[in-house]
Amino acid sequence: MSHNCFISFKKEDAYYKDEISKKLKEGQIQGKSLDKWIDSEDIDYVMQVIRSQYMKNTSVTLFLIGKHSSENEGFEYSSADRCYYNKQNFIIRELKATLYDGKGNRRSGLLGIVLPDMYDTIYGGSYTCSHCGKTINLVLINPNTVIKEFSENYYLSPNCADGHCDESGRFCVLVKYDEFIQNPDKYIDKAYDKTNADISNYVHWKDISHEYKKRFIY
Repeated sequence: MSHNCFISFKKEDAYYKDEISKKLKEGQIQGKSLDKWIDSEDIDYVMQVIRSQYMKNTSVTLFLIGKHSSENEGFEYSSADRCYYNKQNFIIRELKATLYDGKGNRRSGLLGIVLPDMYDTIYGGSYTCSHCGKTINLVLINPNTVIKEFSENYYLSPNCADGHCDESGRFCVLVKYDEFIQNPDKYIDKAYDKTNADISNYVHWKDISHEYKKRFIY
């Protein structure tokens, strides 16, 4: 089944966004990237605006994970506002809106697509678990590779008794770009299916904080 998708990406990764748009079915990519700050202290209102005005008719968000997608990207200066803004403000809010589950805006699936220049950073080989004897793939999803909205909803439930979390303990889905391009609907469906799974009940976003949204200069 085809699901309409929203793409959350950094401008440095626009090439991959365009390639994915070409690969998916016509009209399957919906919405537009967040392009302005929605100035309100009511976070539910902000999420509703983003879902209705920017992510309308989408049920899966494709989060492109490149070299500029981490929690540690830093700040940029706005001369108009005389302050420094967190460079990740827009994708932070796009992913929060993805995880938001409110009236008229059901939670979307979240699929992280690891871009080629991040393969070696995120995929760290494999090891044999000393508890269960299974071969475990080492995946480095943390603030050094992605923003917290993704990392904190990737390893979610307490299904880690053997020293590692199995697939049922994750909400976010992760895939390499090359594998995604070969069969995009397989991974899009997998991300959507997570919204109907028990793990969706563990998803959180309101309590995820970032060091600063903006730093004022006086």
